[in-house]
Amino acid sequence: MHLSVTRRRLLRLLVGTGLVPALVSPLASGTALAQATDPDLLDAAPPGTGPMVAEDGTLTVRRAALSRDGPGGRLLARVRIPRTDAPVLDEAANGTAARRLRRLVHEGRAAGNHGDLYENRDRGHSRLPAAAHPQLTHVAYEAGMREARLDYGVAGPVIFDAPLIGNSSTAMTSGPFWRSQGRFALTRPNGADLLYQNYLAGHVHVYPEHRDHDPENGDLFPAATPFFVVSQGSSYSDRPHMEALAMIFAAFTPETKEFLHDAQLLASTVQMVFRRSLDPVRGREGYRSGLAHSSAIPGDQINLVRMVGLANALTPETVPPMVRLAVLSETRSHEGVDYFGDGLDERLFDTPATIARIWRSFAARRSMVVSAEATRDLQGRSPDFAWRVLRGDPARTRIEPLDASGRRARITLDWQNPRPVPGRSDIASNRVDIGVFARIGDHDSMPGLISVLLPQHETRRYTTGPEGVPRIESRDFRLPEGGYADPMLFPRADWRDVYRHDPAGRLMGWDRETSDGTLRFDAAGRLITDTDTDTDTDTDTDTDTDTDTDTGPVPVRHVIDRPEGGVPRLRLRKGSGPD
Repeated sequence: MHLSVTRRRLLRLLVGTGLVPALVSPLASGTALAQATDPDLLDAAPPGTGPMVAEDGTLTVRRAALSRDGPGGRLLARVRIPRTDAPVLDEAANGTAARRLRRLVHEGRAAGNHGDLYENRDRGHSRLPAAAHPQLTHVAYEAGMREARLDYGVAGPVIFDAPLIGNSSTAMTSGPFWRSQGRFALTRPNGADLLYQNYLAGHVHVYPEHRDHDPENGDLFPAATPFFVVSQGSSYSDRPHMEALAMIFAAFTPETKEFLHDAQLLASTVQMVFRRSLDPVRGREGYRSGLAHSSAIPGDQINLVRMVGLANALTPETVPPMVRLAVLSETRSHEGVDYFGDGLDERLFDTPATIARIWRSFAARRSMVVSAEATRDLQGRSPDFAWRVLRGDPARTRIEPLDASGRRARITLDWQNPRPVPGRSDIASNRVDIGVFARIGDHDSMPGLISVLLPQHETRRYTTGPEGVPRIESRDFRLPEGGYADPMLFPRADWRDVYRHDPAGRLMGWDRETSDGTLRFDAAGRLITDTDTDTDTDTDTDTDTDTDTDTGPVPVRHVIDRPEGGVPRLRLRKGSGPD
């Protein structure tokens, strides 16, 4: 284990966590529909194609009108939305927030929802009624795109050049890869890249947490991100959140809204307004705590009056910047020694807005140096930064600012046990989350987020070695009865490793306890064999043995078997070559 220093990276869009299931289901009906994720399903229009024009409150997305001018060659829908004389809200809406918003729009002090898109991605299962927000333009897809299922599930390959709110009250409800759409978006290959592009484009979608944020299994989201909103609950739990987003979009002044969209700050500012205005969040330090940045938000915490008021009070001069993060250095680990599984990595993803790691290694302590120096205020001012532990054990999570303005900090984590989600003592969390807030004037930004996911399905025992340095003693990979580990991130392993150290505390290797006996490994992860002992382990221990005449340490690989429709499993294979 060593600390490796790299150059600053402003964009590291890395993922690669395993196979992705291809079925999604409405939460209420359980009907399965394959979801398209391949942009090649479309015959995209050439660059320079004219915009699609909305008619009668509907924008119909046509295959022939899409171009590949989006970020990374992504399919781009250029749109034009004629202004109408529709009211901002249904006349039946008469709460305090509705009356205030209606007055602000009437007086020209709020932009309304002219030019905003609404995209329902569950085929009407939990649709925001058109009459509730008459100025919103509803997205529809032509028949061919519906057949390709580009209108369903998590936000797909099409990106729009207009502000957009959306939802999909669906989830993957069966099979070993069950998950909410939010968790799917964070664990699919290239998912963080697509989410960050949506974020800059001013798109905010809502997904129910369906079984991913409940007392039974705890908080299963692998990282904290600002890329979407998750509602607490299942079908229809997303409706209050869509209502809130529509009203926040409408409450910005015309000048502020135009500025936010042009500067790619709309989604980050909407998230700040939404979370800063939640009922339990009081004062600046309340916003800088985990209460404001939970993985899933209950509908009864939404305070529309506060949201409309804060959104309308912002001006281009008072909008906080978007925090942009980069990892300068971090503790590195090595597959085959510190953790096991060909192709696995401790990096889940890196984007400028959020950084996510998985603590796979047996290290008792890890560290990283993170920079927020790429954060820019468009007014040319220098923000101050505040780094806060949003969740995790504060005694085992240390933040050391490395300059006076807080632009860089060293984060040191010790292995820690699960803790309750802030504000939810009945839900356990296996994550450590750190928020980096940029402050200019009266407002804190939506934080840049750093998450580390701990594999708490493992049973680890650490002891204190010489000179008080913590070290690993044993590690049981077997899933406890009734336990859960995300198979997209953690392949199954049915063994327990007991580590050996010399008197000076140096790692000498480990003994692996399996159902067929004990295997011995040296400190380099090689299998120690003995020709005088029968060590045929090519049976229930999931070990391939190429020969029974090996002497001395033998290189091995921990191959991940991925049976179709089944849980990935680790298999030990002798030799360093390919299968």
